[in-house]
Amino acid sequence: MYGYMGKVLRVNLSERKVQTEELDLKVAQKYLGSRGLGVKTLIDEIDPKIDPFSPDNKFIIAAGALTGAPVPTSGRYMVITKSPLTGGIAIANSGGKWGADFKATGHDMIIFEGKADKPVYLCIEDDKVEIRDAAHVWGKTTEEVTKILQDEVKDSKVLCIGPAGEKLSLIASVMNDVDRAAGRGGVGAVMGSKNLKAVVVKGTNKINLYDEERVKNVSSQKIKILREDPVAGQGLPTYGTAVLVNIINENGVLPVKNFQESYTADADLISGETMTEKYLVKKNACFRCPIACGRVVKLADGTVVGGPEYETIWSFGADCGVFDYNAINEANMLCNEYGLDTISTGATIAAAMELYQRGYIKDEEIEADGLSLKWGDPKAITGWVKKMGLKEGFGEKLAQGSYRLAKSYGVPELSMTVKKQELPAYDPRGIQGHGINYAVNNRGGCHIKGYMINPEILGYPEKLDRLAKEGKPAYTKVFHDLTAVIDSIGLCLFTTFGLGLNDYVEMYNAVCGDIYNGETLLEAGERIWNLEKLFNLRAGISSSEDKLPKRLTEDPIPEGPSKGHVHHLGELLPQYYAARGWDENGIPTEETLKRLGLEDYIKYLGLVEA
Repeated sequence: MYGYMGKVLRVNLSERKVQTEELDLKVAQKYLGSRGLGVKTLIDEIDPKIDPFSPDNKFIIAAGALTGAPVPTSGRYMVITKSPLTGGIAIANSGGKWGADFKATGHDMIIFEGKADKPVYLCIEDDKVEIRDAAHVWGKTTEEVTKILQDEVKDSKVLCIGPAGEKLSLIASVMNDVDRAAGRGGVGAVMGSKNLKAVVVKGTNKINLYDEERVKNVSSQKIKILREDPVAGQGLPTYGTAVLVNIINENGVLPVKNFQESYTADADLISGETMTEKYLVKKNACFRCPIACGRVVKLADGTVVGGPEYETIWSFGADCGVFDYNAINEANMLCNEYGLDTISTGATIAAAMELYQRGYIKDEEIEADGLSLKWGDPKAITGWVKKMGLKEGFGEKLAQGSYRLAKSYGVPELSMTVKKQELPAYDPRGIQGHGINYAVNNRGGCHIKGYMINPEILGYPEKLDRLAKEGKPAYTKVFHDLTAVIDSIGLCLFTTFGLGLNDYVEMYNAVCGDIYNGETLLEAGERIWNLEKLFNLRAGISSSEDKLPKRLTEDPIPEGPSKGHVHHLGELLPQYYAARGWDENGIPTEETLKRLGLEDYIKYLGLVEA
């Protein structure tokens, strides 16, 4: 068995029972691992209609076929469950070191089922697997939990939730290595609902490689390509993902004040260049990563913490009208400590600020909290993160995300969400392909499961006119399928700055055996995307939810380089469905499912409404 470790852990928290199962290698190869294998397992083992907080929901952690292998960026793992935020599929990805250490325990996947009667954590040391009491770390922040459990299990790596997950915030994240997040969809709240505080791993197993010499040569080639690339080899290592701040703003698609504007003259105050000059302590690379886009920064009081990503800088910065880097760095640190998704947290505060601006939220509602909801207030963003992390005062309302907040005031249209998940840091009115990606994304508002910023802004693999519509639906489909491949084999999306489909084929085959070519590997990604869509349809999320907030399709961008533009989703969506082989209602056809080897799921089609 090459690449895969061959074992799956099934952990029944209700019965405090752990059993080891043999990995079905043919199924693993068909779905690649990680994201694909996790989605396949979830749809086979739960009814997508169940309550996400029911003990019947399952919480899956899965490594990719290449996770932990000696190839670049092989540190990633995936969390798969039913999302309490969207009600659909949750697929949250994270890097750092934890994923590779998990794979070294000799396992490919963990399936958590049931609910513990009191707080517990799982400890995996190779074949020794124990469910342990977690009463002493319940209520503690992620950094506190990590320190305590690493003292108990020397040389281990810790994945955990913070207080937000324990308190079932719908935007709670799963954290590993203190400041790395499987952030989106409320996955941390599902862990909390099961009274599962942490997963501690310590492994000594080696991955069996199909052709060790080939792996070495292929890896060297790919690292060389990445290091010579302008983005992967220069921009990201030098400035982190914050290199995007000025680039996106100069294109007039940096959302400001809850997407009311899309350009700001103050962008450089929160740029990657400014971070590097004034706040950067050092870079922080994930496992086997030659890019090293992670940042470590210094707060105003001298504390050294993990630095913010581009999306975080935007959500607490331009989206809230705040251009104080110290406040943004602190807000990011607090999200990591409490276990909150930085995109949804900052964007929810921004939505609350607009609700306050327009008179929906009154002063008396937030008076007891001692915090404002005025645009540009740096104390507001840090103060509300604390309130959200503990679900205190008005923070309890904010902790459920912007859709439920805005809906409670009768104006859900002021929530910049798709399928109830907050949109990230790009205004689709000025990036037509990326807007399609947002609208149809299986996990809701998401940028990384089909990152059309690559061709439309950055020029990878070719430069497309960001305002053009022609060809964008089919292009977006390819990006969706390719990203499903990258996620499922356990590599980082940033490898697409230099690498293409055949590079992933070469790495997978060198590690796992000569199984795929370019066409069949991309088809595996298509298979995964369709299976996620079927999960959502069965869960009750029809294709009528493949839409953007009205502001983005009806209100032209008011100022800046993209002034006057809206997104043309109504015209583009039918073309996307056609490119997918779906019917006009956005439902996969029997022919498409058969072509992808998904015959067993045709039964789902009779259970959904157009």
